[in-house]
Amino acid sequence: MADGKLGEGSAVALRASPSAAAMARGLRGGSNPLEEWSARVKAIEARFRGWMAKQPIHIEAAVSTAVGAVQGGALGGLMGSLTADGGSPFPMPQPPPNANPEAMASLKQAQALAGGPLVQARNFAVMTGANAGISCVMRRIRGQEDIQGSMVAAFGSGALFSIVSGMGTPNPVANAITTGAAFAVFQGGFFMIGQKFSKPPTEDTYYSRTRSMLHQLGLEKYEKNFKKGLLTDQTLPLLTDSALRDVKIPPGPRLLILDQIKRDPELVRAE
Repeated sequence: MADGKLGEGSAVALRASPSAAAMARGLRGGSNPLEEWSARVKAIEARFRGWMAKQPIHIEAAVSTAVGAVQGGALGGLMGSLTADGGSPFPMPQPPPNANPEAMASLKQAQALAGGPLVQARNFAVMTGANAGISCVMRRIRGQEDIQGSMVAAFGSGALFSIVSGMGTPNPVANAITTGAAFAVFQGGFFMIGQKFSKPPTEDTYYSRTRSMLHQLGLEKYEKNFKKGLLTDQTLPLLTDSALRDVKIPPGPRLLILDQIKRDPELVRAE
């Protein structure tokens, strides 16, 4: 008798505890925590990009430059710490006073490419920050991310990298132009290769609000059901339980989707 009451109390406690319910769902084969975490990160990234798109061009460019500089500085510091010179307690030997300009230029290039962590962090921060900022400005001006904007950003970042790192002595201006042009050519080539091998589906533009809603609800795996039934963003105000059932979405997710549409006016706004 006591065992029966104990078992009944445990069942009530499990039903009343949200964490226990979540654990039970996980034991019954619920969603993968790694997938949920990845979906949340993507949703945060999408919201951040949406916020950035609403800002003036100078704010978006400044934020993009800062983020790119931090990423490049971290990468450059890591690369500098792995080089022999970066880990050596002895400084790099200085050139003799009577060294010819060509030797000086070669030494400056070697120092720029094999400096210590701080030097590499500075060089890469300037390069990646300038690339991100110029790319942002070009995207705003041209209205899209194309090969011309990508090459302009690469030219600017390459030229600044050459100037800041000290490459090109005794003619830094000419070398900055040459380095920028080389960066632009490589970036243009990579951009064309990327366009050739990665063709984003054009129909995804018709499911942007639907995709955002499903990510917020943790139901992103049903995006393919919406696409199979051609339930685009324009059909969100018209969605019914039977329409969602026809595309084989289970009852629980159907209720969550319909409730979200009722509570969020942005989902049913006119185009």
